[in-house]
Amino acid sequence: MHQPDTQPRRSLYYNYQVFEPWLASENAPQGRKKVVVVGAGPAGLTAALELARHGVSSVVLESELQVSEGSRAIVFTRRSMEILQQVGVADRVTENGLPWCFGNSYYRGQRVFRMENDRDDDDRFFPMINLQQQYLEEYLVTAAHANPLIDFRWGNRIDQIEPLSDGVLVRVDTPEGPYALETDWLVAADGARSAVRTMMNLKLEGASYEGRFVIADIRINLPLPTERMAFFDPDWNPGNTVLMHREPQGIWRVDYQLPVGETPEQALTPESLKTRIQALLAQIGHDDKPWEMDWCSVYSARTLTLADYVHGRVLFTGDAAHLLPIFGVRGANTSFQDSQSLAWHLAYVVNGLASEKLLANYSRERVGAAREIIDEAGKSTRFMTPPTRGFRLLRDAVLSLSLSQEFVRPLYHWRTSRPHAYAQSQLNSAGDDNLLFKAGPANGAPPQNIRLSSNDYLLDHLGGGFDLLYFTQAGDIPHPLQRAVAGARDRGLVLRVIAVGASEPVAGADLTFADADGHFRQRYGVLASGAAYLLRPDQHVCGRWVTLDETRLQAALDTILKQ
Repeated sequence: MHQPDTQPRRSLYYNYQVFEPWLASENAPQGRKKVVVVGAGPAGLTAALELARHGVSSVVLESELQVSEGSRAIVFTRRSMEILQQVGVADRVTENGLPWCFGNSYYRGQRVFRMENDRDDDDRFFPMINLQQQYLEEYLVTAAHANPLIDFRWGNRIDQIEPLSDGVLVRVDTPEGPYALETDWLVAADGARSAVRTMMNLKLEGASYEGRFVIADIRINLPLPTERMAFFDPDWNPGNTVLMHREPQGIWRVDYQLPVGETPEQALTPESLKTRIQALLAQIGHDDKPWEMDWCSVYSARTLTLADYVHGRVLFTGDAAHLLPIFGVRGANTSFQDSQSLAWHLAYVVNGLASEKLLANYSRERVGAAREIIDEAGKSTRFMTPPTRGFRLLRDAVLSLSLSQEFVRPLYHWRTSRPHAYAQSQLNSAGDDNLLFKAGPANGAPPQNIRLSSNDYLLDHLGGGFDLLYFTQAGDIPHPLQRAVAGARDRGLVLRVIAVGASEPVAGADLTFADADGHFRQRYGVLASGAAYLLRPDQHVCGRWVTLDETRLQAALDTILKQ
């Protein structure tokens, strides 16, 4: 009988709420479910909320009675914020988080590299924002509890799964005992130690590096800006790397590498933590400041992924699908992109708009994204934690030269997480004009946001279905195009038409955005009326045309719906 902890977790800054467990005896008999999501972390909750936006109900099973312990993921990217905007929690993150643009690298007391993440007037969100994961989970939980399509079950631990010919039988344990639950689809979002992955005997592929890091959150008042700081080869931790981030509520994250031969148990003793943190504070000139420990842990830099995220009626997302090093803020941020992608692909299958073959595209795209991230993260990881003597010699040479030679300093760049562009996606229109555009987001890329007015942006109006951006100054959408749109809608496709360029509402368009100064057209590389972009439900571009007609639009839609 599963007995989750009923005592609130300890924290200096966060008040944990303990929820009541969901018990079968207090609820109606169980019927078969469309989707069961295992895990109520960022990946699972984002998947459930995105499924609900597409009209698909789900059951969320969470073995604990409260949100996760410790700050864990704390840095969220602009693209993550755009996804969180879709599920209704970005405003709360913006209100309570700490935005930032700059990252600094130090060696021998000298700043040797300053990284700036770009931000322009078309961006609603900063490149990065810091917020502890407990708060983000709280906001997602609140949104899920309020959604009538999400059945949230605290204190429900998955103990066994059995594949069925057309679904999955899930055996769930609770504080009053077990029950069985049938579902058409099971989404495994149960984290790095995924029970579902273990039950299915699936193995991750890739590498684990020898370097281990302590994560320590301390409460301290430091007069420093919200910028990422990296210290290489400090005197108190020779040959190793130390990171610092400011968090809300007066908390600072300290990450430092363990010396060779030191075990995690030794590193987490109070004496070791105090000695190392005090040495870091001395290094930055603030060892006179009092501080308190809130939470600490140890992690290893791993670059691992499943080879396929779809196994029969079980789909994997987030850390259940892959394990990525945190350098470059890749963990949770990649999970948001996974879950957004998984949700629309699965929703189109559940809603009968596409066959199960569409899910293979989800796996191809997101495994491809994971492998790209692993390649990039591996470069950062090898610089932060050199795995061999050769890599260490190269890294040490860069450190030494950077004190006087400008040309080597960009090698400090931590290759910040960026949204994957599905350039090779099978959903991209094969007969479009992608290669003729000189600017704008290419096929497979996420959209370029556009500021429409003081507090109104393009991405505020996108998502939930397909969006056709049609550039015109005429009074109506050409009738053949209107026919193609109507035919797609008759097949059940959610397809909105947004006219860009006209000063008055355009007949046949759901929305019209004026573009008097041509800024929108310039950012999207549009030279004349009749050009168009087709965006998927996850907002990625899947077709763009210098001139769009009925036949070309129909072909693009058929490419997707025939998967």
